[in-house]
Amino acid sequence: MRPTPYVASLRIYEPLTSFSPVDQLRWSTIPIESYTGREEQDRALRRVILAEPPSLKADGAHIIDHNGKRYVSPWSTAKRCWVALNDFKNSLPNSVIPFFLPEILSDAISDISTELEYRVPHILSETWIIPPRWFALFIPEERLRGNNPDGPFTIMRTELTKAKKRCLESHKIVREAFGDGPVEAELGDLLNWLNIFHPDSILECDYGGLALYLEKSLEDSENPGLDSDTSIEDVTASLQGLANGDGVQAGIGYEALMKRWRKVAALEQAM
Repeated sequence: MRPTPYVASLRIYEPLTSFSPVDQLRWSTIPIESYTGREEQDRALRRVILAEPPSLKADGAHIIDHNGKRYVSPWSTAKRCWVALNDFKNSLPNSVIPFFLPEILSDAISDISTELEYRVPHILSETWIIPPRWFALFIPEERLRGNNPDGPFTIMRTELTKAKKRCLESHKIVREAFGDGPVEAELGDLLNWLNIFHPDSILECDYGGLALYLEKSLEDSENPGLDSDTSIEDVTASLQGLANGDGVQAGIGYEALMKRWRKVAALEQAM
């Protein structure tokens, strides 16, 4: 069982040569075949319990090989945990903060907030559901399904240049259909994030533990497990409908996607 079975990730893998010499030396020794997902999740859980500032300890990384070259996606678990704590703090009224965050921790977040602002994570995470905009970055041929030591998995992987082009096209379609708004802004933020990294990077979406829940949900609906997951196709159809001014097609694709993932998201309340 995964330590955090409810988390999906969107990862940027940059070429090893784009990192500092120290990091290149450290990450060049990690075997490509090493399964680093479980270790990352273990580290993240420890970071949540023991709030350690991002600068105190070196973190690990995911490593892949693409066309004979090594690519790296640093975990940055401390940074991501502190960013999450900072976002949580900002969502609370000042009078309520002490009930959730000890004063010493709240002060520490304020002290490092400027540092965190300029340190962009290579990994975005979501719990219990995958945002529709993530699927817009891939095509079905870039999807890989199978089983590993933690059970069923689904991974989508593409070149960053292709993902940026698809994100830009999706943003244009949504903006022309609906104008400025939350969905358009989310796609814009996603595009800004993609633009930060080395142009030769690789983008990966990993269902994580959600693959197990989705497979079980699909099987309960008498579908052949993950092989019947058409999330990429549904988002593509919905965007095509918007581009063509066909609201019916757009609605059918979107509803099919959300119906599938609502069943997974509902499991959060059952835990």
